[in-house]
Amino acid sequence: QVQLVESGGGLVQAGGSLRLSCAASGGTFTNYFMAWFRQAAGKEREFVAAITWSGSDTYYADFVKGRFTISRDNAKNTVYLLMNSLKPEDTAVYYCASGNQVVVMSVPAWYEYWGQGTQVTVSS
Repeated sequence: QVQLVESGGGLVQAGGSLRLSCAASGGTFTNYFMAWFRQAAGKEREFVAAITWSGSDTYYADFVKGRFTISRDNAKNTVYLLMNSLKPEDTAVYYCASGNQVVVMSVPAWYEYWGQGTQVTVSS
């Protein structure tokens, strides 16, 4: 049973930083694409960032470019999201996702596995 478990969320003031982690277990993640999505209250889930299995390629939503950094440690089956210069509009539940046949990285339906989410709240 594949499991993704996020951690690292919390309450932070605007301008602060958080690092989210997503630990994967229960399977082999070779060639798996990993991504972070977020969902604010009353809104649809939206793509934040993604990374290829090798880590050589990363992708970001425009609204986080220059502020967020995605990375992965395959030896630990863990993907990270470092979030700097946080804004109140970054407040959301952040989800980790993985898939090995992702065609459109920004579309949630392409991902096979999801974590339970971790809350990030940014106060003004």
